[in-house]
Amino acid sequence: MDHHQVGRMWNENAQVWTELARKGYDVYRDHLNTPAFLKMLPQVKDLRGLDIGCGEGHNTRLLARLGAQMTAIDIAQTFIAHGRQAEQTESLGIDYLIASAVALPFPDATFDFATAFMSLMDVPENHRALAEAFRVLTSGGFLQFSVTHPCTNTPHRRNLRDENRQTYALELGGYYDTCDGMIEEWIFGATPAEEREGLRRFRVPRFGRTLSGWVNAVIDAGFLIERMREPHADDETVARCPDVQDTQVMPYFLHLLCRKPIARAP
Repeated sequence: MDHHQVGRMWNENAQVWTELARKGYDVYRDHLNTPAFLKMLPQVKDLRGLDIGCGEGHNTRLLARLGAQMTAIDIAQTFIAHGRQAEQTESLGIDYLIASAVALPFPDATFDFATAFMSLMDVPENHRALAEAFRVLTSGGFLQFSVTHPCTNTPHRRNLRDENRQTYALELGGYYDTCDGMIEEWIFGATPAEEREGLRRFRVPRFGRTLSGWVNAVIDAGFLIERMREPHADDETVARCPDVQDTQVMPYFLHLLCRKPIARAP
């Protein structure tokens, strides 16, 4: 499976994904993952930024509101259409383009920073995506990205819950399985039952990568790793959104902040 095939699958997911996410049912994103990502993010005000795999643009718009001059790309044209519609409603100066992460349509050293919110794990050729991100960054620019945590997003995973339905452990297996292109079907767990009726479940291909696989891919692309984070919900967040209680037990997400080395003068 290559990025073109994956793009077609995500384009089929995009309409329902956008509708449900905009209703607030992507609770792990809204209550944990994106807030933690932005907390780790360096200053972006007045910088030229690229959001890789932007989806319908939710996180891109957050970056634009922080003062960044944003360009956003996604391989799924339906996502880009929704992003452009949002730009018409609230003009933030975001340029939304249909493009693949493995073939970015920009000259070298175009952007001061790049982000990829939960997108690179969906790119089968993620080493090429990292190399492309490196290429389009200026000297000293940074890439910050989040992915599902490779240690817990395994082919076999089961939440173990107590009598109060609280997760106390995860049962995991298949960490080293590549499972490239294995299709999983699911929908946001917070979606009410009455709204699920008649909705097409997301079909998402899996591409297994180990923790060392991700770290080495970043290094091989030429980046220096500055910081890593495995966000989890605090008690206050769980009180607001009980669905994310399981992230207090084991990490679901991995965040990495990587820097393109400053080029030395000849």
